[in-house]
Amino acid sequence: MAASPRTRTTHRVLWALCAVLLAVTNNINWGRDHWRTVLQADAKGYHAYLPALVVHHDLHFGFLDLADSLGSTPALRYDHRTAPTGDTINKYWCGTALMQAPFYLAVHGLLKAAGRPAPGHGKPYVMAVCLAAIAYALLGLWAVGRLMASWGVDDRWCAFTLAAILFGTHLFYYTIVAPGMSHVYSSALVALLLLSGRRYAEDGRARWLPVMGALIGLLVLVRPVNGIAVLALPVVAGGRAVLVQRLRGLPHQLRAVLGAVGIGALIAGLQPLVYRVSTGHWWVDSYPGEHFRWSDPHMLDILISYRKGLLVYTPLCALALVGLVPLWRRSRFTASAWVAFMSLLTYVLSSWWNWWYGGSFSARPFVEYLPLFALPLGLALQAAHGARRTVLVTTVVLLVALCQVQTYQARYYQIHYEDMDRSRYWEVFLRLDRLP
Repeated sequence: MAASPRTRTTHRVLWALCAVLLAVTNNINWGRDHWRTVLQADAKGYHAYLPALVVHHDLHFGFLDLADSLGSTPALRYDHRTAPTGDTINKYWCGTALMQAPFYLAVHGLLKAAGRPAPGHGKPYVMAVCLAAIAYALLGLWAVGRLMASWGVDDRWCAFTLAAILFGTHLFYYTIVAPGMSHVYSSALVALLLLSGRRYAEDGRARWLPVMGALIGLLVLVRPVNGIAVLALPVVAGGRAVLVQRLRGLPHQLRAVLGAVGIGALIAGLQPLVYRVSTGHWWVDSYPGEHFRWSDPHMLDILISYRKGLLVYTPLCALALVGLVPLWRRSRFTASAWVAFMSLLTYVLSSWWNWWYGGSFSARPFVEYLPLFALPLGLALQAAHGARRTVLVTTVVLLVALCQVQTYQARYYQIHYEDMDRSRYWEVFLRLDRLP
């Protein structure tokens, strides 16, 4: 379908972003033996369901020792298997693998059709993961663009904002450097959920409810804590009156509501089914000893610490807060809903026992919610005029450049994946001369 004149620039920019991402991932991940570093640590666990089911028929993951010896870097190996009930299971939920499955199965089928070995692991399968991450990143950006357009953001500023969010935040890192992690997939789902919620708020048609149910179920299947995203829907409702009207209308759409709940439950229920097949139990605590510490959140640490602070390593998110001013003028309810959700989200994410989330760049669990930062940023760009707009655009460009430098440093561990502090941060700030 051809792009309408109102979205033509956005569509052209999305195609350009696709070309750039493909070129970069080809350079970073597909040359020589670089592909061996893609499916490491958590990413290996998320992906492992695919070879387990398609090739090895082994949900106890005994094949991983051989796969590791053939297709990974020893220094980066991390065993995601656990046995809390005595039967070995995967620590991670299977939603990420489900989203990667079309790309994995396409590669697997092509290898078989060509008469080549199809062992379920190796470079072609890693390339499939990289392509999956790019596809979902672009899908999420497309949804964010449509959402901004529904808020009246001009096509030019939609396109500019999408490029800024991709290159100026850790979305780029988790699309290109760590494409096997769950975050880019969750981010796309959150964007689609917000867009579906917006469409339902606009027209009230029951068809959007099963769509939202499926997206919520899949979000939970990727990472259970993603279920909190449903509480962000008031942000896109269009105001208190519209939200109340739609909520009051739900009893009159009972069939669609029940269908949405059923679809969501069926999708999220795939994980208990996996546990049942693997262990004989419908529920297993796959994170024994790891839990939320609700009485000890690290809200400031996860936002502004040198260790992993979101606003330190992704300062474009801080700039996006400027957009809360025009958002407040437009709808106090919407701005309040945004602040309330982000406050709750920050509390929940920072209450995890490992609030810095291990080896990562910036505060990685916020990648999922970058669509919510894009909206006020787009509004800020739309509302600014003259010198203010020039200053704002210049600042965005500078912050994109800063993020790219820091992403590059993180790739080479100048920005350490876990042990940064104030002195180390400023010691390497903008330093590229020390990289190999």
